[in-house]
Amino acid sequence: MIKEAKMVCDNEVITGVGRACGTFGEFLQGILPDNQEFLVTFPINRFSTCYFNSSPSAQELEVFPPHKKKTRQLAINILSYFNLPTGGRLEIDSELVEGKGLASSTADMVAAIRAIEDCYPIKIPIYLLEEMMRRIEPSDGIMYEGVVSYYHREVKIRGNFGSCPPLTVLAIDEGGVVDTIEFNHQIKPFDQKEKVEYERLLQQAEGAIVVGDVNLLGQVATRSTEMNQKVRPKLLIDKMKRINQEIGGVGIVTAHSGTYIGVLLSDTDPNYIDKLKKGIEKFKSFGLSAEVFHSLPSTREGGGWLW
Repeated sequence: MIKEAKMVCDNEVITGVGRACGTFGEFLQGILPDNQEFLVTFPINRFSTCYFNSSPSAQELEVFPPHKKKTRQLAINILSYFNLPTGGRLEIDSELVEGKGLASSTADMVAAIRAIEDCYPIKIPIYLLEEMMRRIEPSDGIMYEGVVSYYHREVKIRGNFGSCPPLTVLAIDEGGVVDTIEFNHQIKPFDQKEKVEYERLLQQAEGAIVVGDVNLLGQVATRSTEMNQKVRPKLLIDKMKRINQEIGGVGIVTAHSGTYIGVLLSDTDPNYIDKLKKGIEKFKSFGLSAEVFHSLPSTREGGGWLW
């Protein structure tokens, strides 16, 4: 690829803005018979936004908050690849709480790359982004629009299923934080029979997204949540199942490598509003306060990232 970038004057400050969505965990996450670990993304309408000020006269690239070191390193690597100045400031404003399984780290990095693209007349190929992210940590696949199956440890796409259906999650954060890198290095305790089941669930998830079958998708998410109890158990799984059954939800869903678990509702259900209100009341009856998340349909238009 030919590296191209706009020439800047020594003291010229150029600005750019980018953003990327997070996820509510995954619809499905597991390991296949060939021992490849994978996930199926669940994009939500909460974002990380990055403001990039490129300052050629600056000696280094500052990042705020200062602990966002992985985002800083990725930005430096990309800028260096395109022979661009590496001085300036990255400021990240995120709606995604860290360490909860909401893809906050990946969203920060993708938002930063989009801010660089907004700053300079370059288009960073996804394969290059994946290659550079692979050197830093596993990825949640949110650089692709819609729902995708993704080899998160390899930072490589498996397949694109299409737009995410309109869904709502009534969720609970069970507390604590999870080190994603450490989690992804754990050996997953699944036998061959379970790996075959994950392969079947992956096929069902793809079919459900393609035809818009939210009930089947909810069944897949529920089964994946159950199977993940062997890896990172959720204490409230039985309560979530009960609430889902009592309000007529489509299933339960979890942040497999995080702390959230929730009940899925279809936004196109004619009784959606009643079920949403009833669900919130059910949470209160268990002494829980529901946090509401909404899925993010694909809205990429005219080559610009609107999501």
